Amino acid sequence: MSDFPPIASLRSFEAVARLGSVTLAAKELHVTHSAISQQIKVLEEIVGVKLFIRHGRGVQINEEGRLYALQVREALNHIADATRLVQVKPRKQELTLAMVPSFGCHWLLPRLERFRAKYPLITLRIQASLNITSLQQEGIDIAIRMGRGNWEESKSHYLFSDELIVVAAPSYNGGELPAPPAEIAKSHIIFSMESWKTWCVNAGLEREIVPGGLCINDSNIILEAVRLGKGIALERRSLVQDAIIRGELVQLTSITAPYPWPYWLVTSQLTETKPEVALFAEWLDEEVAAWRQLTES
Repeated sequence: MSDFPPIASLRSFEAVARLGSVTLAAKELHVTHSAISQQIKVLEEIVGVKLFIRHGRGVQINEEGRLYALQVREALNHIADATRLVQVKPRKQELTLAMVPSFGCHWLLPRLERFRAKYPLITLRIQASLNITSLQQEGIDIAIRMGRGNWEESKSHYLFSDELIVVAAPSYNGGELPAPPAEIAKSHIIFSMESWKTWCVNAGLEREIVPGGLCINDSNIILEAVRLGKGIALERRSLVQDAIIRGELVQLTSITAPYPWPYWLVTSQLTETKPEVALFAEWLDEEVAAWRQLTES
């Protein structure tokens, strides 16, 4: 690009060629008369051709200058168009988020439209998996995890603690829903990975409810079975609260049990300063605050 003239020289030349006056060109570009003259001199030295015929302090463009001016004007217009295109079409933004499928399906997904409405230019890629993988190695910007918040090579931000509640479909048992702990213990229970031990202690039951009958290791399948009226289940409130509000599920009793693993927002050292990560974290904190207010009221 050694033969590429300075933009200032090209703009000065184009303005003089179009306006036919150094004075008018200087006024348009908000520079001095001498500055325009100097830029044209620089340009003529670079191209090795005289572009104007000089008459005293006035100038008249010659044939070489006229043809060159047409090409320069077109090139400057292309630059202006490219600049406007960049200004009206911001760069594409992406954010890769990892989480367990159940949380993504039942807690995040119902709220996600608010994030998309607030930040429409951010493309959110969700990786749903039960595995805890390295954020950096898997190309993940941010993750929502359950645990103690002490994962290596990452920074954890506390979101909220969950609790276990007993739920059923309104149509379960012909609509005659069990409420006392003893009746719940005798119901058709769909067992999950969650232990009933703490709930039984809180309910004052002498015996723990132990797994038997139907056992499923995926919360999504469990909740679908509950919706179909196949039984009751002990599940995280974060997964069932929206369904309870919609009337799809019913909380059978106010007796609950704490869930031992809080939710955390996890970032790596490489991505914690990424603007999209900060925007998502801020939005998520707002949603969590609303969630806490809902569940604590």
